[in-house]
Amino acid sequence: MTASDRSIDIHSLTRNGLLLQLADPTLPIGGFNHSGGLETFVQQGCISDAASLKEFVHTQLQQNWLHNDGAYVSLAYNASCAQNLPALILLDQQIGAAKTARELRECSYKLGVRLLKIFAPHIHTPIVTGFQAELTARRVRGFYPLVFGLLAAALQLDKAATLQAYYYNAVVGLITNGVKLIPLSQMAGQEILIELHATIAHTVAASLQPSQKHLGATTLATDIRAMQHERLYTRLYMS
Repeated sequence: MTASDRSIDIHSLTRNGLLLQLADPTLPIGGFNHSGGLETFVQQGCISDAASLKEFVHTQLQQNWLHNDGAYVSLAYNASCAQNLPALILLDQQIGAAKTARELRECSYKLGVRLLKIFAPHIHTPIVTGFQAELTARRVRGFYPLVFGLLAAALQLDKAATLQAYYYNAVVGLITNGVKLIPLSQMAGQEILIELHATIAHTVAASLQPSQKHLGATTLATDIRAMQHERLYTRLYMS
């Protein structure tokens, strides 16, 4: 090892790499197959250009994910750090109840189970092993935000960085799908992403200690469009 190698915190770099992999949009868990109701918004003409797509993603960050998936990532992270399996089981039940649209509910637990399948064999902690046992016994569904928070804590990743990575992944997914559906240029999509980084940062800060009062609050229009999606005449996405 050279002197320059010794000046670098290899363990921190390794953890950063794990976080990048955990939030990688290209992970083979099927996330690219889901639009989260966006396809319905586009077909109905509610989202038709870069400005309306940016507004939609901004709204999801501040009025939906902040109180739903992002909050559950944060709470699952806390429960995992505390090795509190009963709290994770309760969170799993709460997430399932909060996702009223069938497609959104099925999407979430399918992504979560696949994510756990990738990382769990490399994480030997009681909380991950215990949650896997609950999943095998079908006492939990393994929703995506819960699994994301569980794994991040088990991997000893920074909580704020974990939330930022989660939101970034969600934003990139919506923008990518919007670019295809509207359609827009790839450059337009990148400009939207750049303009939303400050919003992502504010949402992360607000998610560090989720409001129990607002937990599960959602944008009703998104749930309705997600329910309507399964009856669209043509569909590119599964949700």
